[in-house]
Amino acid sequence: MFQYFPENYAWSMAVLHALQMGGVISEIDDVCRELKEASKKDDDRSQEAWCESWRTIGHRVQTLAEADEKAGRFLSAGRKLLRAAVYYLEADRMLPIHDPRKIEAYKQGLTLFKKGAQLSKEPVEWVEIPLQGKSMPALFSTPPGNVRRPCMVHFDGFDMLKEFLYIMNAETFRRRGISVLVVDHPGVGEALRLRGMIGGPDTETPAAACVDYLEKRKEVNPQRIGIIAQSLGGYYGPRAAAFEKRLKCCIAHGAMWDFGEGIRKRLQGKGGEKSVGKWEDQLMMVFGKSTLDEAVKVAQQLTLEGIADKITCPLLVIHGENDRQVPLAHARKTFEAAVNSPRKELKIFTPAEGGAEHVQIDNRTLGVDYAADWAAEVLGGDPKGI
Repeated sequence: MFQYFPENYAWSMAVLHALQMGGVISEIDDVCRELKEASKKDDDRSQEAWCESWRTIGHRVQTLAEADEKAGRFLSAGRKLLRAAVYYLEADRMLPIHDPRKIEAYKQGLTLFKKGAQLSKEPVEWVEIPLQGKSMPALFSTPPGNVRRPCMVHFDGFDMLKEFLYIMNAETFRRRGISVLVVDHPGVGEALRLRGMIGGPDTETPAAACVDYLEKRKEVNPQRIGIIAQSLGGYYGPRAAAFEKRLKCCIAHGAMWDFGEGIRKRLQGKGGEKSVGKWEDQLMMVFGKSTLDEAVKVAQQLTLEGIADKITCPLLVIHGENDRQVPLAHARKTFEAAVNSPRKELKIFTPAEGGAEHVQIDNRTLGVDYAADWAAEVLGGDPKGI
């Protein structure tokens, strides 16, 4: 894994995120080279420096995009705005939840993403999924043609955003004839940050709401709807598939057998690498708790023990052999416990082939391609491309 900051996994992972979503290495290096000393401390001051540096490069690229737009070069402006959005969304990643700059950077990222996608003529629609008197914001995208397509519901992870997943995954599925519904469900993204929809163990509830919505869309074949989720989504997706039987397949892009176990080990100093600067803050924010102890109690409910055997649809578990956040044992347990899945597969990416890190962050294309090919085979898309 390329580690721009050799002594800081979380910061290096964020750099890789940005690069694999269209970030330009020279732009990223312009701001990150001055952060190398700060990355060794990873304290409040260094996290503030992280935010300001990424906001700076985001603003620079945004200014270039505005000049393109003024000149009528809309596609060029759109590409730059999408890149600027990534930089702003990365800017908030390391800040504590109560820092006002966190939400400011996030909102700016959302605004730039939407305008950038529109100017770029991305085939995406901003939709709302009703859920218990509120609604989940989502991005719906479908291949061209007047055909009822298979569709994958895409849930997030512990700290992922629908905008990131759209950029990294949507086209790969569309090219195989599969629509995607990328959702900020309770506990993540816009649903959490702007709507106060906190997370919990019962992910079949938001998943069922997504299926209800998709069954009414003329572009979707209601008999060919599946779910994919990454990282903590390695719990979210299988849990949803275990109880929402209308889901015809499930992909755990990065396994998560027992989230509570991982949290306990991390608190004891024995856990894996953290993905964000203030992960304790993130944990409390995700579950809407004011203390870490309360948040841990919720996290302990996120286990596939006694649940994986209820999965009765095809299941794909993808994991990196060198995953430093979630041990490979989580993938093996998930696969082995899904005894009632009629078609199950465990794909482990090794260092020799690449994609061996958490959700293939060292080579994201490997995991996404594998997932999309498998979904096309199971749901009836076209692995050869449309």
